[in-house]
Amino acid sequence: MKNFIHKAIKRSEKRKISYSEYMDLALYHPRFGYYMRKKEKIGRFGDFITSSNISDVFGKLFAKIFIQLVETGNISPVICEIGGGNGRFAQAVLQEWQKCSPDTYNRLTYIMIETSPYHRTMQKELLHPFSERMIWCERIEQCYQHFSKFAGIVFSNELFDAFPVHVIQKKENGLYEIFITLNDGQLVEMMEPLENEEIIAYLQERNITLVNGQRFEVPLMMKQFMLEMGSLLQKGIIFTVDYGYTDEEWQLPARREGSLRGYYQHQLITNPLAFPGEMDLTTHIQWDALRMYGEQAGWKFVKLIRQDEFLLEAGMLEYLMEHDDPNPFSEQSRQNRAIRTLLMDGGISTAFQVMIQQKNVSVNWNNIFKGKDRFLR
Repeated sequence: MKNFIHKAIKRSEKRKISYSEYMDLALYHPRFGYYMRKKEKIGRFGDFITSSNISDVFGKLFAKIFIQLVETGNISPVICEIGGGNGRFAQAVLQEWQKCSPDTYNRLTYIMIETSPYHRTMQKELLHPFSERMIWCERIEQCYQHFSKFAGIVFSNELFDAFPVHVIQKKENGLYEIFITLNDGQLVEMMEPLENEEIIAYLQERNITLVNGQRFEVPLMMKQFMLEMGSLLQKGIIFTVDYGYTDEEWQLPARREGSLRGYYQHQLITNPLAFPGEMDLTTHIQWDALRMYGEQAGWKFVKLIRQDEFLLEAGMLEYLMEHDDPNPFSEQSRQNRAIRTLLMDGGISTAFQVMIQQKNVSVNWNNIFKGKDRFLR
């Protein structure tokens, strides 16, 4: 992959590529990209862990929410999961749905949007028992082959943090874009005055101002994706699980260096140019941007809530099992440990948030969640 990026830089008009181009190559090149290669990425032998891979209870809880929305909220029994990884979340949802609501399960369609051939193969093997309920698409626009107007539930977990971004920096009262070039055969950064009109428009419409020295990631691809998705999704609910900051949080001094980084064998790599194609690249998403462009696409904002609080409100503690089994490797013991991991202070859920948006539906969220008087405060 490194040699391929070198060649891409040498072929470019000014021997430089933007960070967005670099990330797109490093992550999504059809042959050499990190997500496209036949390599385990999630879990103990991968580079990072996700909530749905800690325990099936994460998917079970969302299955309960999805079923309630279908049974009481006039939501079509259609789930669209974008970027499903190894398929563990979908497996947990489908198993729980089949057990808890056979009638709606028999009407269920579960769409997996997955760009990675490696992950599609993993998903199809894992989800073979549910194949009659499944549709796979490589890109979201392929949904048009199955639905002229989509209605249902859209779910993603750590999707937008892997979208390519441009990187800018304010320096000496001017804005600069950071590019990638070569110096003695090594990938290095270079700055040039900001000229990209799309980036300038983004900063203006989002009312973003930077202080001297501050780096900032500009998610033009996320913006485009949200607006395009709005034309397809006509009615339903969007659940976005990810880590990110609000505009107010982005202004804090601790965020001045930006958030672009890598994960390699469960180690945080601060240099995003290290190990191209071999490590995950990620940024904290901009929640207020997701909300704003969602509203432009016709989606009404419902709630942004920290993941541990969301799980508690949704009834995660109901999955704790009382037992006297001394075996620490029993199903009950493993599930109870997973729940504590998901809910404990300083655990994975304190770093994640859940955003809920809806379009052309009327849902009584207080009836969906256990904390009826707290959830929508």
